[in-house]
Amino acid sequence: MVVIADFRTDRVTRVGGERSKDLVNPFAVFTSTGDTVWISDWGLRRVTGWVEERAVAAVSASDELKGALPRARDLRGGFYAAIVPPAGRDGSGARDSAVVVRASSDLMRADTVGWLAPLDLAEVQADGGRRFERRVFSGQDAWGVIPDGTVWIARVAQNRVDFRGADGKVIRGTPLPDRVLEVTRGDRELFLRSFPRELRRTAEMLPFAPIKPPFETGFTSADGLVWLQKTKAAFDSSGRYHVVNRRGELTREIRVPTTSRILAAGAGQALAVEADSGGLRLLRYAVPPHTEQGSSR
Repeated sequence: MVVIADFRTDRVTRVGGERSKDLVNPFAVFTSTGDTVWISDWGLRRVTGWVEERAVAAVSASDELKGALPRARDLRGGFYAAIVPPAGRDGSGARDSAVVVRASSDLMRADTVGWLAPLDLAEVQADGGRRFERRVFSGQDAWGVIPDGTVWIARVAQNRVDFRGADGKVIRGTPLPDRVLEVTRGDRELFLRSFPRELRRTAEMLPFAPIKPPFETGFTSADGLVWLQKTKAAFDSSGRYHVVNRRGELTREIRVPTTSRILAAGAGQALAVEADSGGLRLLRYAVPPHTEQGSSR
């Protein structure tokens, strides 16, 4: 389900109501012009536009995008999605690159606006024969869209953020400063503990990357900046975020407790989530004004 969390009233309202069939398996939520929020739903194979609790538009998945559903929309009404190559029975198809496309408002026409690096795979011997598996902790490129149609791609191998404007002009970002983190025994053990006991033996057979990626994921803030969630060591006491401007330059570093993960940010504040015994808790953090040192807690 998708809910609206109102910090002013401390109320949580389910979008579409408790018995609505307008949402079945929502997986992506993003904003558009005005007050419209778009929700992609793989169960219904469509993206719907909502104004608060009322559905105002619906667009079905198309063959042009090979069934992919959007994760972003620009001010001109263009949708953006990543088309991932089919892995195939042995997983070898995942060695190909995924593409980021800009689609028309009806999802019937699309143009490629970026390429994502192939996943880091290893060939392993399984019960059913040889197959390709993604290396645990290997990371992957992240991408997003600024409302004017500029697409950014965070390159995991080069540790930088590149930008492609709506006019096709490309800006290559500056490599970000990060220490190299090896995948340790502690990292492996924490990973295996995330599986039920009956599945851990199978998980132990998965290939592991020798080092961690420089970042885990990223998002576009309301003021058009890119926030990257940086990878941390297994027992770090704080989580780090790099904030990158549209020239691909690091502008500041934000730190939060390791129990929190920032989901979105705007002028002077950030929305975060953390898990507790009762489920997930939403938090608002005040983001300090930018300083010359570039680091904030």
